Amino acid sequence: MIKGLTVVKPVGSPAAWERLSALFSELGFEPGKGWDDGTGRGVSFLAPLGNAEFVTGRLPAVPELLIECTQLDIVHGIVKRWLSAELRTEEISGRLSGISETHWKSRLFTVHLGDDLVFGFWEREDVLAGRPIAIEGDLSAAGMKFGIVVARWNAVITDRLLQGSLDAITRSGGKLEDVQIVRVPGAWEIPSAARMLADLRDDSGKRKFDAIITLGCLLRGETAHYEAIYNEAARGIGQSQQDTGVPHAFGVLTCETLEQALNRAGIKAGNKGFEAAVAAIEMISIARKIGHAAAGEHEGSGVTAGKLAQVDVDHASEGFQK
Repeated sequence: MIKGLTVVKPVGSPAAWERLSALFSELGFEPGKGWDDGTGRGVSFLAPLGNAEFVTGRLPAVPELLIECTQLDIVHGIVKRWLSAELRTEEISGRLSGISETHWKSRLFTVHLGDDLVFGFWEREDVLAGRPIAIEGDLSAAGMKFGIVVARWNAVITDRLLQGSLDAITRSGGKLEDVQIVRVPGAWEIPSAARMLADLRDDSGKRKFDAIITLGCLLRGETAHYEAIYNEAARGIGQSQQDTGVPHAFGVLTCETLEQALNRAGIKAGNKGFEAAVAAIEMISIARKIGHAAAGEHEGSGVTAGKLAQVDVDHASEGFQK
């Protein structure tokens, strides 16, 4: 039934109210709904989590209002820079403390903003404390094998995406000899080739590739052809991933203009081929950590279908020999 917690603190003057609002905005608080009834103004700043703490006996030597954060040193720098614009240099040391360790396994600094406003900013020493335990992938590609399907259409873009993927793999400890590159005419053909690679098995029956990376580029034209190709490419790649259990990284760009595509291929907005390869590496790591070493061994998967087909072949061979 409880939805949220609000702390209301008075500020002595409109000027101080403006300055304080500017500071909290600079610190990255999400702005809430403000109000102005003619006699006063208010503005709220929202935090992802909040709690009310009640104390009996001796009060802890901390400010009444504590703000938990990450990257405490950066926050301290932001507050100090803000104070430098508001106060003389010699006044800052009396308003802003240094960062110190606490007995409750945290780091803390306090800031006095005037009008009896004192805030404490703190960070846990164990950054994972209080967070749910989750399995996350590592970004080491050592020993991993990748299949990369890249479209020749719009090669000025897809070649850049391919280079980004190879760069990500080698930077993460992978080897180029563990990468199989398949070039197809365009985005329409990517799902088919991706499924072919995902279904390949070595002599021992183990999947040949740990992940498939799909790279292509679609630019909007004057007809509905763009939407038709994109929808089928996305559906086919997703279907191949679900059916085989082999992770498929999606690096097919869908852009309005060539300039947008170039920006996403390494000019301004990063390289989406690099990002797709990083996602593939992480998904392989996750599969291994959760014990999905023979990924895809589930009902309807390519591995299962292949094994069942091999059983039928073996039975038929036994009957023929008899």
